[in-house]
Amino acid sequence: MPGVIIAVVVAGLASAAATFGVLRLWDHLLRRDARSEAQEIIRKAKLEVENRRREAEIELKELAIQHKAEGEKELRRLREDLHERDRLLDKRQDALEQQGEQLRKQEKINEATQRKLSERIQEVNHRREELTKLLDMQRQTLHELSGLNKEEATRRLLENLETSLQQEAGAIIARSEKRVTETCEERTREILLTSLQRYAAAHTAETTTSAVDIPSDEMKGRIIGREGRNIRAFEKATGVDVIIDDTPGVVIVSAFDTIRREVARLALTRLIADGRIHPSRIEELVAETQSELERHVQKLGEQACQEVGVHGLNERIVNLLGRLQFRTSYSQNVLRHSIEVAFLAGMLAEEMGLDGVLARRCGLLHDIGKAADHETEGGHPKIGADLLRRYGERAEVVHAACGHHDDLRISNPYTVLVATADACSASRPGARRETLERYVKRMEELESIATAFSGVEQAYAIQAGREMRVMVSSKDTTDESAAKICRDIAKAFEERLTYPGEIKVTVLRETRHTEIAK
Repeated sequence: MPGVIIAVVVAGLASAAATFGVLRLWDHLLRRDARSEAQEIIRKAKLEVENRRREAEIELKELAIQHKAEGEKELRRLREDLHERDRLLDKRQDALEQQGEQLRKQEKINEATQRKLSERIQEVNHRREELTKLLDMQRQTLHELSGLNKEEATRRLLENLETSLQQEAGAIIARSEKRVTETCEERTREILLTSLQRYAAAHTAETTTSAVDIPSDEMKGRIIGREGRNIRAFEKATGVDVIIDDTPGVVIVSAFDTIRREVARLALTRLIADGRIHPSRIEELVAETQSELERHVQKLGEQACQEVGVHGLNERIVNLLGRLQFRTSYSQNVLRHSIEVAFLAGMLAEEMGLDGVLARRCGLLHDIGKAADHETEGGHPKIGADLLRRYGERAEVVHAACGHHDDLRISNPYTVLVATADACSASRPGARRETLERYVKRMEELESIATAFSGVEQAYAIQAGREMRVMVSSKDTTDESAAKICRDIAKAFEERLTYPGEIKVTVLRETRHTEIAK
């Protein structure tokens, strides 16, 4: 037993010694491999650094070569520019030399002309001196024969001449005024009566309506739609206001633009007849109605031109003429009014020996501004004149449109003819309808607004309410305050009243001084 134990111990010691030796050998090998690997990494790093250094040197050389090429290219361009400038300078120098040569030639011609003029002036002065001497001799001879000096003879001659001329001129002026007045009145009356008799038009004015009939009140609910989506879609597509109240069997379409209102009325009528009322169908029908109405408007304008015999108008002007079919003035259809004015102006022109075709053109287009006065600021005469000038119409046509309401100085006879025909058309019995009570109320409303301002003494509405004349006190106002009153009255009209076109406000301030001699 003891021997076995000793053998086991000896074996364990031998195994431990062997293990220790192996470990020492493994550690030695590991250290040698680590040194070799470290040396290999250092060698690779040095090699990579060397390669990158060489690559950087190559890139620097390439950049230097590229910069050198760009510099040479820029240098060549600068040289070419310098050569081109030298060439242009040489060309300009040649041109200047040619101009200098021409100036020298012109200078020689001017010198010769000036020399001839000097000689001619001397000759004229010599002849003038001779004539002066002859006149002096004649004057002296006349003084000797009459026994009067120069001043006294001149005075007597002028007095006699002035007296005789005054008497004769007065008689001639009186006779001429009387004859011209009689002739003008007779001829004017004859021309107007002849023209009005030659043209016979219907006196009943057309009216337009914005009411749409519906078969039953149940249709109102369908037009409104669930939570109002149908009526909102319709108003958005047409740009109008749809008024649905308790009135049975009627839906009101409201819009200032007459074309939009007509599109809305026709589209709503079609929707009611179709029965399918929903947003997509509304948009589809409104688009179709707009296209059809636009074609209808163009056709109406072309028919008006053919009826009057006016050709060569711009397409836009023809379209605006067609739009006048849907515009009324005091319930008178503006397109029929324009056609009537065209015929009357043409007949007046023919009676006076003027161009009837040009007069009809002026009359047909005189109210063209009413087709666009809701889109542009200003009264319809100015708007119409601007449109006609823009589309190349003649000066006579533009002036007739601008001045047919006597808003400016009349400079050609066609404007007077159009203004006369316009007044005749508007004043025909039945042409325009407005009750006396409504008319008086509107005039009183205008005057009451104006007289409510401080410093205003009197106010008069004239030209059917298109103009307001206001008299202010010279004691309570100054020129500056009168201008402010005029502006305030115009703003009050804009805020409180609804009216077509414009209202011209004129404030008059007059200072009077009166003394009595006793």
